[in-house]
Amino acid sequence: MPDLAGAVRLALSRVLDPEIRKPITDLDMVGDVSADADGAVTVAVKLTIVGCPAADTIERDVRAAAASVPGVRAVAVDVSVMSREERAALTAKLRGGRAARVQQFGADSLTRVYAVTSGKGGVGKSTLTANLAVALAERGLRVGIVDADVHGFSIPGLLGLTDADGVAQRPTRVDDMILPPVAYGVKVVSIGMFVDSPEAAVAWRGPMLHRTIQQFLSDVYFGDLDVLLLDLPPGTGDVAISVGQLLPNAEVVVVTTPQAAAADVAVRSGVVARQTGQRVVGVIENMAGLRQPDGSVLELFGSGGGAEVARRLSAGQDAPVPLLASVPLSVALRSGGDAGAPIVITDPTDPAARSIRSIADRLAVRERGLAGRKLGLSVV
Repeated sequence: MPDLAGAVRLALSRVLDPEIRKPITDLDMVGDVSADADGAVTVAVKLTIVGCPAADTIERDVRAAAASVPGVRAVAVDVSVMSREERAALTAKLRGGRAARVQQFGADSLTRVYAVTSGKGGVGKSTLTANLAVALAERGLRVGIVDADVHGFSIPGLLGLTDADGVAQRPTRVDDMILPPVAYGVKVVSIGMFVDSPEAAVAWRGPMLHRTIQQFLSDVYFGDLDVLLLDLPPGTGDVAISVGQLLPNAEVVVVTTPQAAAADVAVRSGVVARQTGQRVVGVIENMAGLRQPDGSVLELFGSGGGAEVARRLSAGQDAPVPLLASVPLSVALRSGGDAGAPIVITDPTDPAARSIRSIADRLAVRERGLAGRKLGLSVV
């Protein structure tokens, strides 16, 4: 029954590889599809590697898609693994002609790159980055995170990409290509996914840090992203400088608390970003006032720090730097981070969640300018 087999193959085009996020038919993961006169269908599926962590999901989705076709009475899935040549062809297709180990978010990229930075630690930068990424993905955008805080990595835990012992999920390797795990629709890579335990300390100096960020931006297959967020370590050290060199087109979001001492340090991180050619596009004030049952607001960390950082950073740019939002202190935001369940999903009506979602609304509609970008045009 060639028509039934063709209908099944068409249905399989709706099955996505969970890691690559593309149809398995486009990835040449579907081999022969046959159907007999009784409506029994056999589908050959080729996984990328032995022990593929998405194997069960792919087989389940293939069965469901094939069974949904009218006339199909039974489905058998014959699972095998791609040959070395087939894997090489797949990685070449995914790169789209781009050579291996080439930075994929250069000046000609259409991806909006936001580097989230802070002057000091403990201001909630990583928590905001994780929740902001999920909020952007909820809007239908293709989003990725590079956890560039190599010494203080926390993004896998914040997004639930860890097991009961706190060990982060490891990426899948297809030859020399790394496929990042996906959580809440966000593709994530972190050095925490390459260490053996959550207590492991990464004691690296500048050259190793630079190589790590460079590898994340070249060897990790993110695909066609709309937005890439980088969770930078606090301060103005090696990683901030490396990101400025590798991604001069990145736009910077500075996170501070309302406290004057934190605001003073936060300004420095924005100044360093500008010195490397990046542009500061906004400030987020975290840990703002905590509303009390009687309606009053308890300002544990003072007030006005975010507005002050925005004012001082506006002085060095053509356009003023806006205060994107003041995110209030929230027990739910903290507990959601501990549980790996972003508050923008689990408790969207919480004041902190609403504030983060408002930031996502503003960043989602920003478009990159054409300055410095290749347009692919030639003179004839």
